[in-house]
Amino acid sequence: MCNHHHHTENHSYTIIRVIIASIIFAAGIIFQTAEQHKFLIFFTAYILAGGDILLKAFKNIIKGKVFDENFLMGLATIGAFCIQEYPEAVMVMILYQIGEYFQDKAVEKSKNSISELMNIRPDWANIEQNGKIVQIKPEKIRPGDIIIVKPGEKIPLDGKVIEGNAVIDTSALTGESIPRELTPGDSAVSGCINTNGVIKICVTKKYSDSTVSKILELVEHAGERKTKTENFITKFARYYTPFVVISALLLAILPPIITGCSFNIWLQKALTFLVISCPCAIVISVPLGFFAGIGCASKFGILIKGSNYLEAISKPDSIVFDKTGTLTKGSFKVTKILPQAGTSCEKLLEYAAMAENYSNHPIANSIKAEYGKEIHSENIKLISEIAGNGVQVNILGDIILVGNKKLMEHFGVIYTETNENGTIIYTAKNNQYIGCIVISDEVKEQASTTIQKLHSLGAKTIMLTGDNTATAEYVAKTTGIKNFYSQLLPADKVEKLEEIIANKHDNKNIIFVGDGINDAPVLTRADVGIAMGGLGSDAAIEASDIVIMDDNLSKIPLCIKIAQKTMIIVKQNIVFAIAIKILFLILGGFGLITMWGAVFADVGVTLIAILNSLRTLQIK
Repeated sequence: MCNHHHHTENHSYTIIRVIIASIIFAAGIIFQTAEQHKFLIFFTAYILAGGDILLKAFKNIIKGKVFDENFLMGLATIGAFCIQEYPEAVMVMILYQIGEYFQDKAVEKSKNSISELMNIRPDWANIEQNGKIVQIKPEKIRPGDIIIVKPGEKIPLDGKVIEGNAVIDTSALTGESIPRELTPGDSAVSGCINTNGVIKICVTKKYSDSTVSKILELVEHAGERKTKTENFITKFARYYTPFVVISALLLAILPPIITGCSFNIWLQKALTFLVISCPCAIVISVPLGFFAGIGCASKFGILIKGSNYLEAISKPDSIVFDKTGTLTKGSFKVTKILPQAGTSCEKLLEYAAMAENYSNHPIANSIKAEYGKEIHSENIKLISEIAGNGVQVNILGDIILVGNKKLMEHFGVIYTETNENGTIIYTAKNNQYIGCIVISDEVKEQASTTIQKLHSLGAKTIMLTGDNTATAEYVAKTTGIKNFYSQLLPADKVEKLEEIIANKHDNKNIIFVGDGINDAPVLTRADVGIAMGGLGSDAAIEASDIVIMDDNLSKIPLCIKIAQKTMIIVKQNIVFAIAIKILFLILGGFGLITMWGAVFADVGVTLIAILNSLRTLQIK
């Protein structure tokens, strides 16, 4: 808010200065005065209109940044004053300031497209003190504090609902308009809006660790990660500007020496050449185009951490999917309990639930939910957890193994393999096989249409899963995924991804889509990591490059579409701006365009490029 206020003040100040400068300029044109008076009038107008540009140029020179647009404008206009072309010098600064104003407004609009779409920053939090509700800053709230959220208010911090019922609007986070109901015991995520009912929330995270804070931080820093295109433009400007300054200098000196023509005429041509050469259109419109693309994506609940990831996802080679929680809902249910002779269904389920007591994995949670009884943790001693395979625990003196068939094989347990569709959890007691539990997971409704859209975009699809081959084959067939690899440990997934990366096409990228919790190594290793973040998933926000806030798979082809459209617009701006620049530089070099025309051309090209960049915000 402070920044916005500051920008508004700056804009207002600029407008006032330019208006006063324009009035003085007009007076200088209308009223014919003596030469010294004319100089004072136009110089006053010049300082009012362009004093800040000269100051910026001076400060940049001190910092070692000599060749920028401020330097070019300053050099050209001071030169115009030297040859007594006062009106042109003033007009250049006025037009340049008008152009800068529109540029700033366009940049602000693009930034606002994110802040408006992600209008989630809470202004206050309600707490009860001495029987009265008091509003305090969210930053001052600590975990364990009780906050009250009334209808129409934003949930300011993450926490658990302890009292009341409410329907919340999650659209600012997810881009989806479907409301969500909160009841006691449910997690409340900051940034959502309470549409009805009063709820009390026990805060679980301080403001700096909350979902809203992490998202805002992500958005604020999105512009820091530059694309190859942006880096090229920066490098281009670094070499381009000194080149045009030297060219202008030669244009001013050589023709008068060779031909004997008037030095003033060629100096004026050189100054016009300098004005034309300002690379504003490219320097402004390219990053603006990427920022607008990020803003457009945020509207749909797609958070992109930097413009480099937007550029990378525009060129997909293969989209690699995790299965559980990504292609499937991750809402596991126990569908079958298959005990061995001598063991009851109840006992088998009890052993499995107790063994999985310390795990928060969706499969473990489904077993505990099916068991549905209180688990006395004092009776359980965790011996070891074998990553990707299962657990070994001591339950009242009995050694219980619960996990996949690799766990059974690891401990030399003779087991009966089943071909049931789903995830099979094998259980052994004191190295004797006592049965298995079948757990099934539903494929997401939008999975098959998403895969079809990705294939139509020319991307290959691959699935990596730790699940058994039968289940993996079923999911791959249901969704339309061409290739899959099953029974992979976390380390195997990374190894398999390395193979996929090694075989990719040049200039194309491997995209990994996971749930952001168990897939951190592969999310990090891929060219672009997309996390199906879900509401309030910290791990997803941290581990990935792009976060789909509502777990909707259809957002992936949409994100690619936005990225590709952004790249087209950015390339249009580059080609258009450079082509016009070259044309006008040639015309200026031959003296076929005046300085006034040069400024109009520069400002015009910049504004066209900016307007074209803002088309990115309209992608649907």
